[in-house]
Amino acid sequence: MKLPRFQTVDWIIYIIPVLLVVTGIATIYTVSFVNKGNSLAYSQVTSMVIGLVLMLVLTFLDYRLLRSLAIPAYLVGAALLGLLIVPSFRSLPFVISSLGSTRWIDLGFFQLQPSELFKFFLILTLAAYFSRFGKNIRWYHVIGAALITLVPVLMTLKQPDLGTAMVLVIILVANLVAVSLSKIYYKVMGLLVLIVTPLMWFVLKDYQKERLLVFLNPQHDPSGSGYNVLQSIIAVGSGGLTGRGFGQGSQSQLNFLPVAHTDFVFAGLAEATGFVGVVVLIVAFVVLFVRMINVARVSKDDFGMYLAIGAVSMLLFQFIVNIGMNISLMPVTGIPLPFVSYGGTSLIINFVLIGILQSIYLRHKKITF
Repeated sequence: MKLPRFQTVDWIIYIIPVLLVVTGIATIYTVSFVNKGNSLAYSQVTSMVIGLVLMLVLTFLDYRLLRSLAIPAYLVGAALLGLLIVPSFRSLPFVISSLGSTRWIDLGFFQLQPSELFKFFLILTLAAYFSRFGKNIRWYHVIGAALITLVPVLMTLKQPDLGTAMVLVIILVANLVAVSLSKIYYKVMGLLVLIVTPLMWFVLKDYQKERLLVFLNPQHDPSGSGYNVLQSIIAVGSGGLTGRGFGQGSQSQLNFLPVAHTDFVFAGLAEATGFVGVVVLIVAFVVLFVRMINVARVSKDDFGMYLAIGAVSMLLFQFIVNIGMNISLMPVTGIPLPFVSYGGTSLIINFVLIGILQSIYLRHKKITF
């Protein structure tokens, strides 16, 4: 008798993201209801449904078929990013700017964020690229991968979107670690990072420099650039042990906590659920990341391994940075908390990655009869 395929998936990788999204929607609803009503929560529910459908489709679609889509996806992603940075395109009515950044394309029924989409496209492109060479990775292959990554990094910085640019670089770094290069390569790359990092100061926008100064000194400009971080710290601390309950926190309900549905959703959740809720959230993420790493480990081919590594590196980095910036351990960069922060494109892409991971995991097992 054939074993049903649903018995070969990793149910933990399904269940935890769904629980995280439900928690996120509850938080988004309570922190945004005063100003936005229930519109943001309903929009997030719609994105969740779309994401779940795509996740299930991709679970049973052979992930190896995606290899042929890598180059077209990369080119489409670059074209969409181009709409956001070319001056003549920025004035188009469907290109949306907010808070000094141009990051969205209005499709009427949905606001698409191409930079979030390109995170997936880069994961796919680098997986297809590195899997072509097997174990025979040479220095010129590394340069090729760096150039592939550099194009979207420069385009996202132009928006400007430093957070997404950092995520794209981390996806590349994770892939380079996975290919097991000679130690000399890692030493050279480390040296380049040490040289380039200080120079980045001169290309940052003024508000990005202010964020770094606030990170180094949280009391720097407390009524201006440091306001967000200070209010976030207060919100996290006011949650106490068990939290004040959803819709009961003073920081989120009285609008002291800015952008509480996106960048600072963790602070809003911490205020509502307290230390206990935060610990449960972190444990859930850790379990999810462990299971995702296991998918990379058991993958039967290099393409699947690189896809899994790209996915886990992206989500793990966003998890660390978002929570870090909410408690002043990281500078504010606008990176969302996976599955929890508001954002339709981001949520859908996260579910797409979960579906691909399940496809990889499903096909590593033999279906018995």
